[in-house]
Amino acid sequence: MTRIHIKKYIGAALITLFLASCSAILEEQPRSIYDPSFFKTEKGVYGGLTSMYAHLRYIYGQAYYYNTCLTGTDEVTYGQSADQNFLIMDLSGQGEITSTDSRADVVWQAAFSNINTASGIIENAVEVGTISDALIAEARFFRAFDYFLLVQTFGGVPLDLGAGELAFNTNPVRVSVRNTVPEVYTRAIFPDLVTAVNDLPDVGRVTGGATKTLARLYLAKAYLTYAWWLENPNNIPTYPAADRVDPDGHNAQWYFQQAYDIAATAIDHPGPFGLQATYYDVNLGPNDRNNEILLYADHTETSEFYNGSSLTYANGEAPDNFAGWMMTWNYTDIRSATDPSWTNVISSVQREASQDLGRPWTRMSPTIGAIENTFADKTNDSRYDGTFTTVYRANWPKGGLTNPFVYNANNLQVYPGQPILTFLDEEPGTSIDYSNSTYNSNIGAGVLPGRPDFVVSPRGISRIVYPGLWKLGPYRTDNGTGLGQPNAASTRPFNIAKFSELYFIAAEAAVKGAAPQAGKSPRELINVIRARAGKWRWHNNGNVAKVEDHSETMVATTSATIDINYILAERSREYYGEGYRWYDLIRTQTWTSLASTYEICGSAKGDHTPVTVTRNIQPHHYLRPIPQGQLDGMEISDAEKAAYQNPGYQ
Repeated sequence: MTRIHIKKYIGAALITLFLASCSAILEEQPRSIYDPSFFKTEKGVYGGLTSMYAHLRYIYGQAYYYNTCLTGTDEVTYGQSADQNFLIMDLSGQGEITSTDSRADVVWQAAFSNINTASGIIENAVEVGTISDALIAEARFFRAFDYFLLVQTFGGVPLDLGAGELAFNTNPVRVSVRNTVPEVYTRAIFPDLVTAVNDLPDVGRVTGGATKTLARLYLAKAYLTYAWWLENPNNIPTYPAADRVDPDGHNAQWYFQQAYDIAATAIDHPGPFGLQATYYDVNLGPNDRNNEILLYADHTETSEFYNGSSLTYANGEAPDNFAGWMMTWNYTDIRSATDPSWTNVISSVQREASQDLGRPWTRMSPTIGAIENTFADKTNDSRYDGTFTTVYRANWPKGGLTNPFVYNANNLQVYPGQPILTFLDEEPGTSIDYSNSTYNSNIGAGVLPGRPDFVVSPRGISRIVYPGLWKLGPYRTDNGTGLGQPNAASTRPFNIAKFSELYFIAAEAAVKGAAPQAGKSPRELINVIRARAGKWRWHNNGNVAKVEDHSETMVATTSATIDINYILAERSREYYGEGYRWYDLIRTQTWTSLASTYEICGSAKGDHTPVTVTRNIQPHHYLRPIPQGQLDGMEISDAEKAAYQNPGYQ
């Protein structure tokens, strides 16, 4: 495997453990490390700005961090092949989250290194003399972006990395002091994002570059999150200990209003951004980098150098984009027969680098509740079809097999391109026969009379056989007539921020008391999203054009009263499996109420008996533990290390 490390960040941003690609549009140069003097040149500033985008690949698409954002929520549980990285996050008796096994360490290391790089750019750009305010604003955006991610994940974090508050540090240090949550927001995140909103352009400097709309989205979301923190409706503890009092004298309602106003402004002044015509188009591989996507961690199939990963095989580590493997079950186990006696069988659905398939790891699985309840309307609402792979189609000729057809369910013939296995949208009127019959599915699927495809109903999904996550599947243009390179990490960008979220932010702020503008009540905002969800141009799992408009039905069936739980349900339909969910639940303090139990069938093929699993979600779990590597690297007493760690993890 060719492993390309474009750069490392300024070394030892916080402790000596911290050492120290991007888009093909950005000119990247390989450097083993950035020397501090490098930022005192125009070339150095531009190189540092490029690293701002490159660092996203060490967080987004990194599957172990991705797991921490979803496993343990109402969306996702662990899959049959889960290792301890995934089991512990479920909080269902498979192990405890600790400072040594929480993979939130991914954020800690990547974010602090980048924060220090950003500070170096901000401090030195003025001295260079040829750097515009817009360029400096890119660094300010990313410094705020990383601090916002850190404060949501860990609580209060250090603003002084060794050289002073928000100052560029060039010397390794082995001490650290955590600031409080209000200090991180009001001294770092808000000032940087306000400046970014003012100074960033409407159109990005490069394809995928930071813009005014992007900065507005994050400022609105930061105000919204901080407002919830100030209100603290369920008395969730914070750390370091701090009064829920804003140092600038504002209350939660003031911040909810700011969140609403800024999101509404971004909706009214979108620049080059907007909503795609259909939900299907938002996550369609050939339509990547569309105008709904405000920020992404970029990859490409045109160059290993710019991709940051091999184009043929990946081991599964940053900066690979391998998150999509995690919720892909081992569909390659499916067998169909080449003769009616089932004497000889073949793999009828082979591993392929296509968006509906990809590389299977079976580390995570959807809950039954997500399939049954979150996506209850699978007829009018296109988002289920635009999220999951529910039909697995015969592709054996692409693997070199010449059989014209195979025998499948009910010993009926199936031809290439036709369904081999289907996850049904709802429980059928006729009971599925899951019995061990002559033509039994080897993966434990069932049969219905007259159907040549094996089937599994929503209540029959398990930790080992379940619908795949289509939206994160790979997309390649170099497959030819074969299976392509399914063992490579995805060469697609990993989407981070979408224009659509502005509608959700404004709606949530209004539900929390912000005064809405005419035409932008919570229901009206949510209905913009729901109306779009009702518009179809393609039936993904039917593999056929479907030009239908169910937007009126979607709008008519929107709840008359929009509350937080309704918004969270809509957010899950819109962003399922994209890594939003844990942060949504901890922001709104609804993790316990919405995710303490879930249903799933077991880990054996053929297990179609749902069981209810209970999670032990405690208040201290609303923060992740400070990574043990951080604690081990500091030269302070054991008592001081214990005080540095978040409560519940000492």
